[in-house]
Amino acid sequence: MSPRTNKPHEIVEQALALSRADGCVVIADEHSTANLRWAGNALTTNGVTRGRTLTVVATVDGKEGTASGVVSRSAVTADELEPLVRAAEAAARGAGSAEDAQPLVTGVPESPDFTDAPTETSSAVFADFAPALGESFARARAGGRELYGFANHELVSTYVGTSTGLRLRHDQPNGTLELNAKSPDRTRSAWAGRSTRDFKDVDPAALDAELAVRLGWAERRVELPAGRYETLLPPTAVADLLIYLLWSASGRDAAEGRTVFSKPGGGTRIGEKLTDLPLTLRSDPNEPGLESAPFVVAHSSGGDQSVFDNGLPVGATEWIRQGSLAHLTTTRHSAGLTGLGVAPAIGNLVLDGGQDVSLDEMVANTERGLLLTCLWYIREVDPATLLLTGLTRDGVYLVENGEVTGEVNNFRFNESPVGLLGRATEAGRTEKTLPREWSDWFTRAAMPALRVPDFNMSSVSRGV
Repeated sequence: MSPRTNKPHEIVEQALALSRADGCVVIADEHSTANLRWAGNALTTNGVTRGRTLTVVATVDGKEGTASGVVSRSAVTADELEPLVRAAEAAARGAGSAEDAQPLVTGVPESPDFTDAPTETSSAVFADFAPALGESFARARAGGRELYGFANHELVSTYVGTSTGLRLRHDQPNGTLELNAKSPDRTRSAWAGRSTRDFKDVDPAALDAELAVRLGWAERRVELPAGRYETLLPPTAVADLLIYLLWSASGRDAAEGRTVFSKPGGGTRIGEKLTDLPLTLRSDPNEPGLESAPFVVAHSSGGDQSVFDNGLPVGATEWIRQGSLAHLTTTRHSAGLTGLGVAPAIGNLVLDGGQDVSLDEMVANTERGLLLTCLWYIREVDPATLLLTGLTRDGVYLVENGEVTGEVNNFRFNESPVGLLGRATEAGRTEKTLPREWSDWFTRAAMPALRVPDFNMSSVSRGV
């Protein structure tokens, strides 16, 4: 029997029926992808993939508590299903009691489409995009530019079933477009990216026009030393920094005194003002255009996720409310340890509360400063302050008297996103964006541009 002979919900039911553990969670993820890749103004490859991953969580009660075992495998055939369940049970019996043990979730209504076939993508998702991309190739060629890039569309249908009766399903579309324009001698490069659910709201011609302007700016080159500069961070750069902030917002770690959100002397900084701007950082599984799973899907325990929370409903959560820290991420277990509310991580992130001004308008109001394109190779330096380091890439531009007057060299930066929020003097209009650094893991974001009067460019980088 092939791995896709049975429908996903049938595989879930069969695995639950095979379970001999005290508790069982089964997650079936049906993946399908379609992609295009191009270089030098010509399409180079395209492809479509299909796959299934099955995760079984077994829980076993013992004198010292409940243990859990988790096993995930891809392309599971009917003959391999029972061995997979038994492997999860053996892992649970061989483990000590799970620190995050909680009763499995109950009482969540069944998804009405739980027994429906998975939703799949195909090359048809590019039906309008591909011809428009071809026209952009012709315009770029005529304009002396070379276009490189990648378009990827993924659909994941996730089925969650538990021994406590949960039967949940979520379909997650996820599309990314990354476009690079380069001068023929490769000395100038500009990048733009977009996040999309269906490729109906991305315009390669508009992106090519934007990149053509940026390559024009780069015809004049200005060398600047390291230092602190007034800097305009575009939405993509803001997203990369604030996603890392969210990933670092563990309620338990903060309560234990290990993060930037720890309060000196004990406790957390919840309620403390982080910025004078009236900014709200939030997540909502029902955010239009950024919809994500309305319940917890945890393939493993660790950090602030727990396999025992699978199926737990999630709702709109404000992490920062009107400039003040409002919530930190928790599981049911870590919420009990810390006294914080239960606040699971959610699959999108929005920062709003800025002024209704565009990035171009912010440039026009800049006497002298830098305009970034994006950030790259972001790494943590100090968790106690959430100090990050990384590089600028594909265009840093000098702004003088409200106009871009040339391109400057790239830099390495050293900054904390918490510190940046505290020092930012202006936030623009919130717009959907693609975080470049984290686009393999987190794509659903909407951010404004930020003005930071003293962004720390710690050293010069020779990257393009």
